[in-house]
Amino acid sequence: MGRTVTNVSEPTQRSRGSDKTREIIVETALRLFRERGYEATTMRAIAAEAGVSVGNAYYYFASKEALIQAYYDRAQTEHEAACEELLATERAFAPRLGGVLREWVRVSEPYHEFAVKFFKHAAEPSNPLSPFSAESSPARESAIAIYRRVVEGSADRMDAELRAELPELLWLMSMGVVLFWVHDTSEGCRRTYRFIELSVPLVDRLVGLSHLPGLRGIARDFIAGVHELRA
Repeated sequence: MGRTVTNVSEPTQRSRGSDKTREIIVETALRLFRERGYEATTMRAIAAEAGVSVGNAYYYFASKEALIQAYYDRAQTEHEAACEELLATERAFAPRLGGVLREWVRVSEPYHEFAVKFFKHAAEPSNPLSPFSAESSPARESAIAIYRRVVEGSADRMDAELRAELPELLWLMSMGVVLFWVHDTSEGCRRTYRFIELSVPLVDRLVGLSHLPGLRGIARDFIAGVHELRA
């Protein structure tokens, strides 16, 4: 009896083709959002420009919102990769935090023009594209995880309770950097880098003082306030 030979490479080739199609659709969508605006761009237009059928576009992405979430995920993956060497070698808190924030600006630079036009949608509290929405939860948790690595890999002394809350607080700080970056018209986002350069030492100083007996109570009161507002 002859043996049936299975082509084990076929699923891999199909998967690669699928990934490539997804990337083409995402890249096309981002370009059209930048050129025409988010509201004026339809899924039909995205499909036509990407060279796929409308049904195929909807097979990969159920809506324009899903395309933006795919962009969030891709940007997050790029940021994680860019921070890997820094987080693996640096142990001081301030360089870890500053480096992670600067890498975010660097990897996001190609999307700056798109972000400026898109920001009004993400800024709406009820919009599913808001970084605070339930739909954005996976990307948000991944981003907080980077700042958890910043804190957990730091050799600096800090209040234990503050250390536990700090990753989310640093992510909120990064949202302030994003807001500044969106409105930054300086060449190469020079002012945003300067903003990071000025703000990180202040955060570092406050975190470093948090374990001192005289300031520990203030840190605990602050954490209690965070818990109350989060509830």
